[in-house]
Amino acid sequence: MGSRKRKQPPAGEFLAEVTDLADDGRGVARINGKVTFIADALPGERVQFRYVRTGRDVDEGQTVSVEQASPDRVEPKCPHFGLCGGCALQHLAPEAQIRFKQKQLLEGFARIGKVTVGEVAPPITGPVWGYRRRARLGVKYVYKRETVLVGFRERESSFLAALERCEVLDPRVGLKLRAFGELIASLSLRSQLPQIEVATAEPVALVLRVLAPPTDDDLEKLRAFASEHADVDFYLQPAGPDSIVPFGEVRELSYAPLVEPDRLRFRPTDFIQINSEISKQAVAQALDWLQLKPGERVLELFSGLGNFSIPLARTGAQVVTVEGEASLVQRARDNVQRLGLDIEAHKGDLFQPQNDSPWAKAHYDAVLIDPPRAGAQEILPLLGKIGAQRILYVSCHPGTLARDAGLLVHEHGYRLVRAGVMDMFPHTAHVESMALFVKD
Repeated sequence: MGSRKRKQPPAGEFLAEVTDLADDGRGVARINGKVTFIADALPGERVQFRYVRTGRDVDEGQTVSVEQASPDRVEPKCPHFGLCGGCALQHLAPEAQIRFKQKQLLEGFARIGKVTVGEVAPPITGPVWGYRRRARLGVKYVYKRETVLVGFRERESSFLAALERCEVLDPRVGLKLRAFGELIASLSLRSQLPQIEVATAEPVALVLRVLAPPTDDDLEKLRAFASEHADVDFYLQPAGPDSIVPFGEVRELSYAPLVEPDRLRFRPTDFIQINSEISKQAVAQALDWLQLKPGERVLELFSGLGNFSIPLARTGAQVVTVEGEASLVQRARDNVQRLGLDIEAHKGDLFQPQNDSPWAKAHYDAVLIDPPRAGAQEILPLLGKIGAQRILYVSCHPGTLARDAGLLVHEHGYRLVRAGVMDMFPHTAHVESMALFVKD
C-alpha cells in the first residue's frame, strides 16, 4: 500500500485574529474552532495569511500582511529575517520578547510542574545584537551559480539561506559571511567543505570541516585570508572532533566567567555559553542567590569547563564538580590547577544512577545544576537523598525545568522560592532561566 498523500492546504489568503504566541514564537489563532500557528504574527494583530500545512488537530500558516499591528511590533534589523531559520522574533520588541519568555517560564511551572514561584526575579538582559560567540555555520557550493553560501538553514527547510550578513553573530563573523563564501569558492575543495564551527574570544577561531585534503594553493589562500583578517585563526577538521588541528600559529582561546584574571582556556569546539555578557550576569546572580559561606560544601553538576566552578571556589566554598564529557573534565582540571584553586572534579554520566560514586555519598550544603535541554530528571532522586539545603537550577528549557521543579517540590520537600529568565538568545524563542529551591 502506498503512503497517503498529504492534503493540500487551501489556496489564497485568509484573515486571522491572533491571540497568543506559541512556545516557538509563532502567533496563535483559532479559525473555525481549530488552532492555527501563524509565523511572524503577534498577539493582538489582525493579519492576512496563507496556509502552509493543514492537519487533523492544528493548521500552520505564514503571515502575508498585517492589517492591524501590535504596539510591540518593530522592523526587523536583519534583511534576511523570515527566510533564515536562525531568528524567530526580530519583529517583536526586545522588552516584549522578555515578557513572552517570562510568561513561558511561569506558565510551565503552573501547568507542568504544578508549582508556584515565591518571587519572580527581574530578567537578566544585555546586548541584543552581535552577541553570539558560538555557532555552527553550514557551507554549500552552488554549482549553477558558482558561488558558496555560508550561514544558517532556511526556515522549515534543509536548504542553506543565501545570507549576506548575520546581525546576531559576533560582527567579526556576522559581517563577513560573503567574504568567507568568496574564500571557500576559490578553494579546490569548495564542494567538500560543508561546515564551519565558530568560536570567538579575543581571536576568532574558525574550524573548517574538510572532506578532502587541501592543496598547497588552498593553504596559501587560507594564509592570505588570515593575514588580511588579522582577528581570524583557522583550524582544519578532516574527520571527527579529535582530528581538529590548528592551521599555522593560532592564539589562545580564553574568557573570564566573572572577573579577571580568572580566565578559562578552551578549545574551539568546547561548549561555552553563547552570550558572554548574559553569562557573566548569570554567574553573579548564582553567587548572590546561593549566598555561600567559606567552608560550605557545594556540588556542581554538568559543570563543563568551570563557568560556575571557578567563581564558586572564589567564595571560599569547597567545590565538587561532575561532568560527563571527559575532555571537558580534563580542561576544567587544567584551568583549576593553573589558577591555583582546589576543586575536586569528577567524570560521571548524570543520566545514569550515581549512588555508588564517591562524590554521591558526601554531604553538601548546596547544589548547582546546569543540565542540557533534557533536564535532570534522572539525578533528582540522588539530590533528594543528599538533602542539600539549597539547589540552584540553571535551565535552557522551561518545559524540563518545570517538570523537574514539580519533582523537587512534590517528591523531595523543596520550595521554589525564586525564579527568573535570562535573555541568553535574543530574537529567538529559546528561554534560559534560573530557579532557586530551598529545603524546608
